[in-house]
Amino acid sequence: MADGQPHLVSADAGFAERLAARLGAGAIGPLAPGYLEEPRGRWQGQGGVLVRPASAEEVAAVIRAAAEARVPVLPYGGGTGLVGGQIAPEGPAPVILSLERMTAIRSVTPEENVLVAEAGAILADVQAAAAGAGRLFPLSLASEGSARIGGLLATNAGGVNTLRYGNARALCLGLEAVLPDGSLWHGLTPLRKDNAGYDLRDLLIGSEGTLGVITAASLALHPRPAGEGTALLAVKSPAAALALLALARDQLGDGISAFELMHRQGFDFLAETMPETRLPWPEPPEWSVLIEVGLPRGLDPAAALETLFEHALEAGLSDDGIVAQSEAQRAEFWAVRERIPEANRHIGAISSHDISVPLAAIPEFIDRAGPALAKIGAFRLNCFGHVGDGNLHYNVFPVAGQGRADDAARRDDIKRCVHDLVHALGGSVSAEHGVGRLKVEDLERYADPAKLAAMRAIKSALDPMGIMNPGAVLRA
Repeated sequence: MADGQPHLVSADAGFAERLAARLGAGAIGPLAPGYLEEPRGRWQGQGGVLVRPASAEEVAAVIRAAAEARVPVLPYGGGTGLVGGQIAPEGPAPVILSLERMTAIRSVTPEENVLVAEAGAILADVQAAAAGAGRLFPLSLASEGSARIGGLLATNAGGVNTLRYGNARALCLGLEAVLPDGSLWHGLTPLRKDNAGYDLRDLLIGSEGTLGVITAASLALHPRPAGEGTALLAVKSPAAALALLALARDQLGDGISAFELMHRQGFDFLAETMPETRLPWPEPPEWSVLIEVGLPRGLDPAAALETLFEHALEAGLSDDGIVAQSEAQRAEFWAVRERIPEANRHIGAISSHDISVPLAAIPEFIDRAGPALAKIGAFRLNCFGHVGDGNLHYNVFPVAGQGRADDAARRDDIKRCVHDLVHALGGSVSAEHGVGRLKVEDLERYADPAKLAAMRAIKSALDPMGIMNPGAVLRA
């Protein structure tokens, strides 16, 4: 524990009994292995007490009890985080605070474009509730069938629609949350304008459970586009992809919902590990872009995309393209994009990087990263991601015939190589996945010193006991 903070103690059977007396025995759940694992298998949790409160008041009671006993609290959502923020591999055994029983959609107000959901609500259920009211909740990512709203806000999740609608922060109007002293903040609001002092909402969003526990959120809805269309265009280079994005914006304005860049290596990995996936091209291009548009009534998305392709062809940006002619074909295109991360997991990355750089720097980053890594060793590189907002997933894999364990000794050198280049280009080494435990050292290395000092001061002020997710984001 950092200097000046009390030492924390493990959540034990006695603590569990005291919690059960306050909340009822049903709130204490069996600690199944899933609570101690994370998707990439880099950390293993070391146990603790699983608590599943059923209300914000019960969450507050848990936090108060933990503060009194100096027990660490590990907020747990859907367990889909990729940087280890939901796992405590060392230190005193925590209270694993799962919001899985708090799944209610409290209200939907379509005339205000507001939906209020509890933190344990699964993203796909929130999307469905919005659709049932004729509205769109546009946050969309591969784990939407299991990721929960509280965790998505706590990590400020991004996804494929960030280009048009923003990330999780941009889709949240207000929060209900429990602070580290156990006080319950009633900050749910439908207001778009509220300048009454410091914005606790924005402070808690992205804090990864280190400053409090989100228990519910007011979410901003949007009108559903009258027509949607999808196209897959081959592009000659990342620079051509950026030029195509500019051309698409000129022609379609804010109608572009997603603009995804994919390298041929992703298609090759799909063919190697998931041959049942139907690929759009018999011979994939070196680079391709997946474009999704949503247009108002009276405009034909397929015709708009065909016109875009014609202009891209004339400009020398693309030499091949497919505009989806049916919902089934649209789904096939998106299945390819969404299965690339799964194919990556089958191959086994040596080092994965969730980075962002200024749009204009994307071609330079890609041009420089490959040769820089070649000085370390021979690798396969898979670069893909949300190029419309500057977010790339730049992952490094062993050559065919080897496994990632063969290159484990070079993992730190690979990460440093990629992250140093990102930093030099004015980018971020954590674009949408958060810091968690994986990138604590990176934050210390690359963050502005004044920002880092302010973060530590905020943590100390709000959580002087250091009980909230110790070791995540900031070193404990």
